[in-house]
Amino acid sequence: MRILFYLLQKEFLQIVRNKTILRLIFILPVVQLLVLVNAATLDMKNLQISIVDHDHSSLSNRLVSELNASPFFEIQEVCDNVSQGKVLIEDGSSDLLIVIADGFEKSAFEGETGYLQLLANAVNSQQAQLGFAYLQQVAQQLLGNFSTEISGFTRDPAVSVASSYWYNPELNYKFFMVPGILVVLVSVVGMFLTSMNLVREKEMGTIEQINVTPVRKSTFIVAKLLPFLFIGLFELALGLMIGRFIYNVPMEGSLWLVFGVATLYLTGLLGLGLLLSSFSSSQQQVTFVSYFFLLVFILMSGIFTSVDNMPEWGQRINLINPLFYFIDVMRSILLKGAGFFDLWKPVLGISLLAVTLVTLSVLNYRKTS
Repeated sequence: MRILFYLLQKEFLQIVRNKTILRLIFILPVVQLLVLVNAATLDMKNLQISIVDHDHSSLSNRLVSELNASPFFEIQEVCDNVSQGKVLIEDGSSDLLIVIADGFEKSAFEGETGYLQLLANAVNSQQAQLGFAYLQQVAQQLLGNFSTEISGFTRDPAVSVASSYWYNPELNYKFFMVPGILVVLVSVVGMFLTSMNLVREKEMGTIEQINVTPVRKSTFIVAKLLPFLFIGLFELALGLMIGRFIYNVPMEGSLWLVFGVATLYLTGLLGLGLLLSSFSSSQQQVTFVSYFFLLVFILMSGIFTSVDNMPEWGQRINLINPLFYFIDVMRSILLKGAGFFDLWKPVLGISLLAVTLVTLSVLNYRKTS
């Protein structure tokens, strides 16, 4: 324990003296949480639309007014013909073009089908699909109100559907993104700092002074892990405070469970950083290797899209993806209030990865003078 204490003292002194690391620890998470959470959103608002009205009726005018009042749409231009509207889509001025067919109001009076045509810029397929869904909702509500007005009575629907959104009733996308982005930031800071710390000592030649001492490999690896484990937990606490006081993210579950699982997760991720650094001979080399692994882990973790939508081979690869497990744990605890027994599968996955990666980092490290 005395040897470990002196090694930890050395590591903390190196961290404090490195001004770049201190900036990364205190500034990077704050700036990125404030920027990324607001930028990384799948909510579609203020879609730019153009309208071609061939009907010129009171009902078509009401439809235009409803679209203009909707927070989802912003009318760019009312065009004279479809060709003019297509030009606006092609040059990127409009996201959607809505064509109201001639006889739209007459069809509604007679109870027949009224036709609306939607042309969408589907380069962003999700934007096109959501635009169609929003337009369909506005049109159905308008036609339902119009049918009630002309008939003079309201028909009870055969089926009444009542929606209830659990865990995020306001459908605030920031509640979904904050836990995921926080996991990514903690991972990036922890893994990069750990991997570069060991390689930096290789480049400076100070690692050889440790290698000729009787310090055990396991003690040396623990001394390398613990400082950055504490830094990672500090980053997590700082991010949780930002999420709570700035974004009002609910924290339904136990924070003790969050930090307990985070300790296991960071232990495994830091072990991976040390493992990569043991194969690398320069900071540039370990940076590229760490970036490769982190990029793959982040894109396959389910931070933006559901893992269930991935092909089967991708879901199998995620069995060795620590970010996939921890993002699921963070969202489940904070938003759903899940307990340990609800999360035993991802916690088991994190634990196995942590034990495996730390063991490999200890076994792979060579104490050679």
